[in-house]
Amino acid sequence: MSDPAGKVSLTGIKPTGEVHLGNLVGAIRPALRLAEQYDSLYFIADYHALTTIRDADLLRHYSRSVAASWLAAGLDPERTTFYVQSDVPEIFELSWVLSCVTGKGLMNRAHAYKAARDRNVAAGDDPDAGVNMGLYNYPVLMAADILIMETDVVPVGKDQMQHVEYAADIAGSFNHLFGDKYTFKIPKGVIPESGAGDVLPGLDGRKMSKSYDNTIPLFLPENKLKKLVRRIPTDSTPVEAPKDPDSSAPFQILRQFAPESAADVVADTRKRLEAGGMGWGELKNVLFEVLNTELAPMRERYEAYMEPGSELDEVLARGAERARERASRVLSGVRRAVGAR
Repeated sequence: MSDPAGKVSLTGIKPTGEVHLGNLVGAIRPALRLAEQYDSLYFIADYHALTTIRDADLLRHYSRSVAASWLAAGLDPERTTFYVQSDVPEIFELSWVLSCVTGKGLMNRAHAYKAARDRNVAAGDDPDAGVNMGLYNYPVLMAADILIMETDVVPVGKDQMQHVEYAADIAGSFNHLFGDKYTFKIPKGVIPESGAGDVLPGLDGRKMSKSYDNTIPLFLPENKLKKLVRRIPTDSTPVEAPKDPDSSAPFQILRQFAPESAADVVADTRKRLEAGGMGWGELKNVLFEVLNTELAPMRERYEAYMEPGSELDEVLARGAERARERASRVLSGVRRAVGAR
């Protein structure tokens, strides 16, 4: 759905693992809500994943799985443009053009590169040990992703805001040099309002994250989902003793994940925990039932999309065609501006 001004939003999703509960609550749902205000585009950033993934079959699986996950969670490909980055070669040509107007000093200050250098220095290694050019040039490719789709706004977390700022800086450099022939839009980052679901605790009590290996994958079978829920840490407070629900990881997940239809369940669970009428084991049973009820329809849609020959391939092919139409128009203007044939 486009807003009256017809602004464009772009969301990139890097396929580096299975989608988990924290992704759904903290990223997918907020991004989908925000996109209702804009002419929205979503893409699977498979070439960005090459900085860390070296297994072709695994990358193909993750790309397909992440795409199926977003569709199962409610992304409507009829109202948005949904594509895979590698299906739009214009992005990579633009990336080279942008690299030629981007200062190396700007790349030296990129968060991911600086963090890698700092780790190496702390370990007594060469500062650039293990740093590939994909990691170093990552912000330029992301700028190409953004600028080639004539993007106005990019929904991002706080830790990703620098990438949008870099895209704006790079666009400004190009416009300064070639703006009399072609001018890029200057994109802005927008942090979606995610409310209480901003952070979900994982299986070890820390923030649920693939980097901590503590996630609850979104589309586990019922029996595996129940086993993982039982593994969420709790203390040894007796069943009959009053408890602080908000200090409990299972209750935090229940409160942040439960839909409005389960509000009474959440309120009753809080009351019983505070009164000493419920143990942690029963709380985990309640959490499993709420999660499974909410996830079962999505799980069914996800499994259908993951079947060989499913609608997923056609959806992504249609999205790539629409994305390339937009990208080709922009790249033609850029080629004329810089003097390429």
